[in-house]
Amino acid sequence: MFKNTIFYFAAIIFVAACSPKQTESPDINKLAEEYIRLGLDIGQYDGSFVDAYYGPDSLKPKTKADTAFPKQKFLDEVTALSARLQKITSDTSAAVSARAKWLLAQLKAYERRIKIFSGEYADFDTEAKDLFGVTAPKYDEKTFQQKLDELDKILPGNGSIFDRFQQLANRFIIPKNKIDTVFRTSILECRKRTLAHFTLPGQERFELELVNNKPWSGYNWYKGNYNSLIQINTDINIFIDRAIDVGSHESYPGHHVYNMLLEENLYKGKGLIEISMYPLFSPQSFIAEGSGNYGIQLAFPGDDRIQFSKEVLLPLAGLDTTGITAYFRATAIRGQLNYVRNEVARGLINGTMNETQALEWLMKYGLLNEETAKKSIDFIKVNRTYVINYNYGLEAVEAYVNKKAGTNATEDQIWKAFYQLLSEQIMTTDIVNQ
Repeated sequence: MFKNTIFYFAAIIFVAACSPKQTESPDINKLAEEYIRLGLDIGQYDGSFVDAYYGPDSLKPKTKADTAFPKQKFLDEVTALSARLQKITSDTSAAVSARAKWLLAQLKAYERRIKIFSGEYADFDTEAKDLFGVTAPKYDEKTFQQKLDELDKILPGNGSIFDRFQQLANRFIIPKNKIDTVFRTSILECRKRTLAHFTLPGQERFELELVNNKPWSGYNWYKGNYNSLIQINTDINIFIDRAIDVGSHESYPGHHVYNMLLEENLYKGKGLIEISMYPLFSPQSFIAEGSGNYGIQLAFPGDDRIQFSKEVLLPLAGLDTTGITAYFRATAIRGQLNYVRNEVARGLINGTMNETQALEWLMKYGLLNEETAKKSIDFIKVNRTYVINYNYGLEAVEAYVNKKAGTNATEDQIWKAFYQLLSEQIMTTDIVNQ
């Protein structure tokens, strides 16, 4: 009897061992590697698809793309990988499920970007939702006019709001031969202020390069191993406030810090292989751009931007400090007009606005001079709904950090909540729907 029992259970074990494995959950790490391979394959055709990659060379394409863009093949691969990930979103550990859901949101963006690259377009809200996981709020002309009315009360001089703002702003254009010095000084100050709250990898570093003929004002090319190349576009006039804003956004505690913390805490710290690749047109950018803009006001709270410009940057640039306080007060209100770019993008993408009307809107409601407005339209034509990440992303990140820090939070508590955000594999829905 005892021997028969042993034989019975041995038979069960043997049958179980020989049974097909289709009931087992797929390995999340293997699926993550497939996600990277697919993204890098797409990136061979779409040069804007992969913003950064610092993972294993073994996941890179073995051969160079030499055929027409295989749209349907890529869409089929997205569908198949998504189906396998969907199976493990509810019947595995919470950690694995969270990774699977994050990857699914990223793959939704893959699908939409593949279609856009192929010339298949959707309306503004559908595209934004698929790419970045959110739908940006809409604002009408009345809302923007109210902000202009506020600005009208504080701008010096006579004439139109646009003319008076431009006259004030033109006092603070950084001379071309001073741009490098001013930006380096600003970025180093941003770094010092960030290090007062964050511990960063000891070997972290950045290079600064001035470029032209770009649709953007600044860019961070993250190279991995805690290194970045920061490029500043000198096509158009650069105003003194941009040395702080663009400098901080691209460096400390902006993109350079964000990418470093992801690499250190998630890729190297937790072994999340998917973090080693950053697809530009994906939910990651909603957090990256939003946190990049939020970090500016965190590093320079209150009137710190005014004081630093007055005491350090303006003298370096050889510019008079007269009127700098009024200028920063005016740019703060103009910053609230940033949603104008969303509405211009919405109009251009949905076909309800032509480029002439877009230019008029950007100049009238965004208070951009003509060259900057044209550059903004160029950006929208290339990057489309990406513009929502700067303003709506900032709004969402700020609200998220403030809630995490708690009511009446100290400066240190706010920085701690911000650090946690930059170090998590978080979805945009977690931020917007908190």
